[in-house]
Amino acid sequence: MMKCFQKFAVFRPARAFSTFGEPPRVIQRRVVVTGMGVVTPLATGVDLTWQRLLAKHSGLRALRVEDLKVGGEQSNDELLEMLAQMPSKVVAGVCYGSDEGEFNPELWFQGKDARSLSPFIAYALCAAEEALSDAKWHPQGSQDLEKTGVSVGGGIGCISEITEASGLLLQKRLRRLSPFFVPRILINMAAGHISMKYGFRGPNHAVVTACASGAHSIGDAYRMVSFGDADVMVAGGTECSIDALSIAGFSRLKALSTKFNDEPERASRPFDANRDGFVIGEGAGVMVLEELEHARCRGAKIYGEIRGYGMSGDAHHITQPSEDGRGAFLAMQRALVQAGLKPEQVDYINAHATSTPLGDAVEAKAIKELFGQHATSDHLALSSTKGATGHLLGAAGAVEAVFSVLALHHGIAPPTLNIDKPDALFHEHFLPLVSPTRKPIHVVLSNSFGFGGTNSSLVFTGIS
Repeated sequence: MMKCFQKFAVFRPARAFSTFGEPPRVIQRRVVVTGMGVVTPLATGVDLTWQRLLAKHSGLRALRVEDLKVGGEQSNDELLEMLAQMPSKVVAGVCYGSDEGEFNPELWFQGKDARSLSPFIAYALCAAEEALSDAKWHPQGSQDLEKTGVSVGGGIGCISEITEASGLLLQKRLRRLSPFFVPRILINMAAGHISMKYGFRGPNHAVVTACASGAHSIGDAYRMVSFGDADVMVAGGTECSIDALSIAGFSRLKALSTKFNDEPERASRPFDANRDGFVIGEGAGVMVLEELEHARCRGAKIYGEIRGYGMSGDAHHITQPSEDGRGAFLAMQRALVQAGLKPEQVDYINAHATSTPLGDAVEAKAIKELFGQHATSDHLALSSTKGATGHLLGAAGAVEAVFSVLALHHGIAPPTLNIDKPDALFHEHFLPLVSPTRKPIHVVLSNSFGFGGTNSSLVFTGIS
C-alpha cells in the first residue's frame, strides 16, 4: 500500500466541470465509494436491508414499555402510564438479537471499552466494520493510517443517557453517576471510537446538523479526500433516539405521526395525502470514500463516484421550511453545479420526505421547479425510503446515501411505502414510486434537510 500512497497522496488539480449557468469549478481529486455498512430498523447489514427494502418490508413497530425505561427506577405501572400519555406510539427501532439481520449487543458492549459506549456509538462501530470489510481496507502502515480519517456525525445521540443522569442529580445520588457519562453522550465520540479502534490518524470530524448530519458528514469527507486531506475517509451518521424524552419532545412539536398508532406499519407515509408526521427511528450508515486512483491502484471494488455536494440555509424558521422551497432548491442546484451536471441528467432522487405535511410538499415543489419538464418525464424516478425505515434523524442522510448508491449500482430505484393517495401536488406524470423499478440509473441525487433550515444534497454517478 506504500506505493499507492506515494503515487497518489500528492495534491493536484484534476478536471474542470461545465455547469448550467455558472462558471466551471475545479475539483481537485475524484472520490469514489468503495465500501458501505448499515444498521437500520429493517436489518443490520447492507445486503439484507436492501433486500427487505425492495421487498417492501417495514421496519416500523409499536412503541413498547421497555423503550421508555429511564435508569430502571420506574415501576411497571409508572411506565404504562407514561406510555399511555405518549401521543405518538410508533417507532422504527433497531432489532436486537443474535439471529440473521439483528443487532447483536454482545459483539459491541463487552470488554474494557464497553462502559464508554452508548448505543449510537455501537451502531456506528458496527456499520463502520461492515463498510471497511466491504472495502477491504485494513491499513497497517503508518502513512496509510495517517491518510485515513473519520467523519461520522449525529443529531441528538442518546438522550436517555442524559435523562438517567438527570434523575441521579435530582435524587442527590451523584456518586452513582458513571465517570463515562460525558464520553457516552458526546456526538463526536462515534468518530473517535472508530478512529481509536482502527488507528486512523487522518481527519477526525463530527457533524451535528440535525437530520442533515449524515449527509453533511459524507459531503465534508468527500471534500477532505478531494482536497488532499486524506486518501480514505470513513463517513456517515448514527443515532439512538428512541426514548421517553425524545418522543415526548418531538410530540410536543407536533412533528410525529399520531393517526396510525393502531397500525404502526402504515404510519410513515411520505408524499401521501393522509400523512401526519414522521416516525422516529434509529440506526447508522457508513461509507468508505476513497480517492479514485488510490482505489484503482489497490484493486478496490468501486460502487460509484461522489460528484457533487450542495448546501444551503432556509433562513426562515427553527423547524419549518420556507413554503417556496428555496432552501431545498439551492442545495440540489449547487450539488448539480459542482458535479457539472444538468437536472435532466438525473435518473433517480432519494427524497428527504419524512412524512410531514409541510416538509414533503415543499420538497416536491422544489423538485418540480428545479427539474421542470424532466420531473414529469418517465426518465426521473423519485421515492422516499422513510416509508420503510422511519426517520433516522442524524443517521437518515447516511443510510439514504447508501440506498442511493445501491440504486445506482444495481439499476433499481427503491419504492415509497404507504402511498394510498398521493399529495395533490402530484399528477399522472409526476408521481413517487410505489414499487421497486428497474431502470438505467447513471446519476442519483440524495436529499437531507434539518431543523434550523440546514440543507444538504449529494450527487452520485457511475464511474467513467
